[in-house]
Amino acid sequence: MNAIDPGPIWPVECHPSGERWTLVLHRDLAHPPAKVWAALTEPGQLARWAPYLADRDLGRTGAATLTMIDGEHTEDLPATVQRAEPPHLLVYTWGEDLLRWELAATATGTRLTLRHTMADRTWVPKVAAGWQLCLVVAERLLDGDPVPPIRGDEAKSHGWAALDAAYSRELDIPDIASS
Repeated sequence: MNAIDPGPIWPVECHPSGERWTLVLHRDLAHPPAKVWAALTEPGQLARWAPYLADRDLGRTGAATLTMIDGEHTEDLPATVQRAEPPHLLVYTWGEDLLRWELAATATGTRLTLRHTMADRTWVPKVAAGWQLCLVVAERLLDGDPVPPIRGDEAKSHGWAALDAAYSRELDIPDIASS
């Protein structure tokens, strides 16, 4: 696959959440909330852009399994969909993390806001870089110009390191060595 140009970093914030940290990413998409919702919840669509596979539709509350993929390596992580309010709000755990997807209709489509809460502040820029790559792929899928998903180490071939460094600077979070 040819390298994907992720473009410049997106509007981003990082906030303390008790003893944890919440990454906030914003992206405007030229598609209605219902179409974006389907990409966030339907297993077949998630498999085409997300860093994981879902064992069921995430559009309803309850337990699920999200399988991380990195080349040949996979890891099942427990998930619980806590809130599913189509097509505007999706909240679920992903292992120890909490993801909150907010979709707001705009004149030209949808304003997507992702709030990803995690334990380690130093990982916020890395997670932002990963989500940006994944969501670029999702946007291409929504646009009808799909490309293969970018997962795990493969992200390094698509500008992940530069995004990580740029988000580290933007958020004033020291760039730690990648693992």
